[in-house]
Amino acid sequence: SPRARTAMPSWVIDRYGSNEVLRFTRDMMFPIIHFPNEVIIKVHAASLNPIDLSMRSGYGATALNMKRDPLKLKTGETEFPLTLGRDVSGVVMECGLGVSYFKPGDEVWAAIPPWKQGTLSEFVVASGNEVSFKPKCLSHTEAAALPYVGLTAWSALNQVGGLNQSNCSGKRVLILGASGGVGTFAVQLMKAWDAHVTAVCSHDASTLVKNLGADDVIDYKSGNLEEQLKTLPLFDFILDNVGGSTEKWALDVLKKWSGATYVTLVTPFLINMDKLGVADGMLQTGVTVGSKTLKHLLKGVHYRWAFFMPSGPSLDEIAELVDSGKIQPVIDEVFSFSEVPKAFLKLEGGHARGKTVINVISRQ
Repeated sequence: SPRARTAMPSWVIDRYGSNEVLRFTRDMMFPIIHFPNEVIIKVHAASLNPIDLSMRSGYGATALNMKRDPLKLKTGETEFPLTLGRDVSGVVMECGLGVSYFKPGDEVWAAIPPWKQGTLSEFVVASGNEVSFKPKCLSHTEAAALPYVGLTAWSALNQVGGLNQSNCSGKRVLILGASGGVGTFAVQLMKAWDAHVTAVCSHDASTLVKNLGADDVIDYKSGNLEEQLKTLPLFDFILDNVGGSTEKWALDVLKKWSGATYVTLVTPFLINMDKLGVADGMLQTGVTVGSKTLKHLLKGVHYRWAFFMPSGPSLDEIAELVDSGKIQPVIDEVFSFSEVPKAFLKLEGGHARGKTVINVISRQ
């Protein structure tokens, strides 16, 4: 029926807040291809990331709304109803005229950037350059666990950190917050590239992280973490998924004057823009990162910020690593599409071991 083609089931929010703002609807507008490089994907599985909790609460709304409508053309329109969810594994349904790599029926995966409508929906639209062929060895449920965390780790380690397959052998890498989605991926990627990995997590996650290949696992609850790390040889690279007070001492365990780098995924960029507005927020952020970079450069180490970046080509490389058995998804729990609020509560409880996945189509 025409109605069936114009509307679809989705989980949306109509305002920012806690879990009660999530609403199931069968009347979400069907996605439309606006640009020749776009594809429509039928969502088989999605997964949740901490950014979904942040976006549900309204964190980063200033920056995201600027990205959604940079010229402020849509006067009076708001971002609502907003669909959350960034990861998708599914099947291409329709392609724009400029898409040559994909065709309807292809099994694909992607991470949709946060300024676009999300994947907790029957269909989602994505740019062709954000999409990649799903790893053949994974089901949709398994594949949905990887794109967002994989690309976030890839951005931090490879694009910002400069690490790759040819320069990691023997490097000492420290991963803070190793048992979450980004951490479990980063441990496996660094081991695939032959680095020596020291992983920091809580004691009950240490077996999981050890099984992923970490050489040393340190329980951050078993005494002073800073003191424990200072007893080990210095590191060439630190990936910080934790932030907070770790930044005050973590750079002291890096090798000085050897190109050693600290990359953090915990930055004040979005919160500055929410608090100060776009222009002042960007200025404040620039001043902060500039002064920190300079301060640490004078001490002989590199200080960097990293962010998620959507990228089909990077997902192609990740898919190769998955299909060759070097990286596997780490799934904490799988929920059905009707249980999306329950999945959010699970994620909100913290201490997940890997990812919270949602089967949008019940049979995978």
